[in-house]
Parts: sequence; C-alpha cells; structure tokens
Amino acid sequence: MACVGSNRLCAYVEKLCRFGHFTQLRKKVSTTTCVKSRLVASQMNGVFFQHSCIFQNKTNKYSSKIPLARTTSTMQTQMPGSLPDYQIDPYRLVEDDLKDIFDDIRLELINNISQEELQPISTYYLDGQGKAVRPMFTILMARAINYHKGRNVLSHSQRQIAMISEMIHTASLLHDDVIDQSDIRRGKPSVNVVWNHNKVVMAGDYILAIACTMLSRIQNNDVTITISQIISDLVQGEFMQLGSRETENERFAHYLTKTYRKTASLIANCVKAVAILSEVDDHMIEMAFQYGRNVGLAFQLVDDLLDFVASSEAIGKPTAADLKLGLATAPVLFACERYPELNAMIMRRFQEPGDVEKAFDLVHKSNGLEQTRFLAKKHCAEASKIAQSFIKSPYQKALIIMADLVINRMK
Repeated sequence: MACVGSNRLCAYVEKLCRFGHFTQLRKKVSTTTCVKSRLVASQMNGVFFQHSCIFQNKTNKYSSKIPLARTTSTMQTQMPGSLPDYQIDPYRLVEDDLKDIFDDIRLELINNISQEELQPISTYYLDGQGKAVRPMFTILMARAINYHKGRNVLSHSQRQIAMISEMIHTASLLHDDVIDQSDIRRGKPSVNVVWNHNKVVMAGDYILAIACTMLSRIQNNDVTITISQIISDLVQGEFMQLGSRETENERFAHYLTKTYRKTASLIANCVKAVAILSEVDDHMIEMAFQYGRNVGLAFQLVDDLLDFVASSEAIGKPTAADLKLGLATAPVLFACERYPELNAMIMRRFQEPGDVEKAFDLVHKSNGLEQTRFLAKKHCAEASKIAQSFIKSPYQKALIIMADLVINRMK
C-alpha cells in the first residue's frame, strides 16, 4: 500500500478493502438488464490536484447556458505547473446536451406549482451557476455506452436521468442547508437564510416529488429501482453523519460508507441507470456503476480536503465548515494516527472552546491531507481504468479526463 507514512490506519484501510469488509450489497432486480452491484472500498492511495474548469456565466442570472470560458486554478497546495493539455474538452463535448438543462428543470418545477412562494425557493440553486457535474457524468456515460453499442445519439430518457440527477442533488442541498444551518453556499446566502426553514424543507421535498414524476414517465422498472436507491442512501447517509464510532477503525469504515451514501451513490446510480437504458449486458452496467462509485468517492474526498486548504472565496462557503459541524472527515481521521488527542475531540464533536482551531492545526501538522490526496487519486485511477475498457470514442476519453479533473478541481 502506497499510503504516506505507512501507519496502522493505512494498513487497516488496505486490509479492510482487500478482503471486502467494506461491502454494501445491492438488491438484485427482476430483469436481466440489472445486476447486483456492490460497494467495495478499493485499495486506497492517491494524489490531489486542482480543478481547471470554472464555469463563467455570461448571460443573465437565471440563464442555464454553460459557456466554455475556463480559468486554470492556482491552488497553492500543489506543486506549480500547468495541467495537461487535453485534446478533448468534456464540457464542449456535451455542451449542446447541457445548455438548456437548468431551464428545462425549472420548467418542470414551475409547471406543477400552484403555491407562488414555492417557485423561488425550489429554483434558488437552479440559476445556472452550478457546475452541472452530475448531469455531465451522466450524459458522458450515456453517450460513451451508446457509442459502445454502435449508436451516437442520446435518448430522451437518458437526458431525463441527467436532469433528475441535478434535481436530487439540489433537493439534498436544500435539506442540508437546514440541517447544517448554513449561512452561505455558492457565494450567496444559503436558501435557509432567505426563507423559513419549514418552507425550505418542503421545497426540497417538492423537487424530489417532481423528479419522481419524471422518473415514472421513463417506464423502466430497473431504472426506477436504481434511482430510488439514491434517495434511500441519502437519508441513511445523513443519519450516519449524525452518529460517530468509538474506535478509529470503526470510524473510517463508518466514514467511507457515509461518503458513498451521501455523495457517490448519486453519481454511481445515475450512470448505472443510463447504462440500463442503453440495453447493454450486466457486465457493462456494473462497470458503469463502479466508475460512478469511484469518482463519487474521490469527489467527496477532495471536497473534505478543500475544507482544510482552500479559501472561503475559492469554494464559496466557509472553511473548516465540517469541523464546526462536529464532523470528522478523512483528513482528521488520518491525522488521529499521529495525534491521538484528536480522538477525544471527535467524540465530543469539537464542541469545547478551541477544539476546531486545534484540530485544524493538527491536521495540517500531520500527514492527513497528503493521505487523503492519495486515497482520492486511487479511486480516480480505478475509474479511469474502467473507462479505458470501453470502446474508444471522444466520450470514453472524456470520462477518463473527468476522473482526472475530479482530483484537479478547485471547487
């Protein structure tokens, strides 16, 4: 195992993954197009890098167009140097598929609204300012697998899954902002600051209800079961986040499972759903799922890392936010090996005066950030390896590049 500092926790994580102790079996559905997917933690090491793609909206506040202007991050936590000169721009590749996606989602929501105040709340984060990461992964996977099957067209149902992915994500943001009592998101006041908490929760529920309506129109039982699993995972992941574990070994397994359920399940099951709609075999469906699982885990690991190394302006929300919420993420859990005094802080959820500041400092003094980078990189390497097994196409190449950009992301 290539974990930095080769310590007991690294050895435990490797053993945990190698022997499949971190496994979540998924229910087998009735038809042959859907398979038993399992969540197995991969061997863990990796590298952190910066996001080179920042969307710049040149139209009005509510435009859903996603222009191609980019800027390269200058994150100082990495060694200096430019990112690779990719021959394929994933953003340009699916620009036509994505350019109206926020407009279309808002239209779905507005068409069903009879309560006037519900519209601004439910569409607050659907203003075209998001990166549309989940729809992008979904559409790229759909097109890559369609190409694998000899088709070069995105079906209406597959694009609907991409829309649903963003709707589920947005609903989870509304719920999270109420639970976490956030003040800022994406550089503007959080939705719970602008509106009553009860109304925000109900608006999140409304978005999920409309997403379910759209899902029912697809009329595919396997896809319905797959997407429904995301909601179950989100709820269970949130419950897991409210609890903690006594020993560091239990904590890491708990953290990984929670991370899958709260973040990776959405990407994994959406790319699995579009694979099912492509009518490919069980093996290809499983490969799509595993790609999404790995990039999803890496995405959250980098997010947890950025909470310690990025500025508030860069990530659009306060730094050390997880510590202030009482959450011990990967950097803290890795740091516990060198600084055991963190264990007591974790158990009291960093509630005593000075806990947050001291924990933040100890993480930076430890190898926790470096080990988290290695862990994230391993998952992206696994995702890239899976994408390389698909028939070569611009979309297959874009999936490989997107795995790279997950690690290189700025925000």
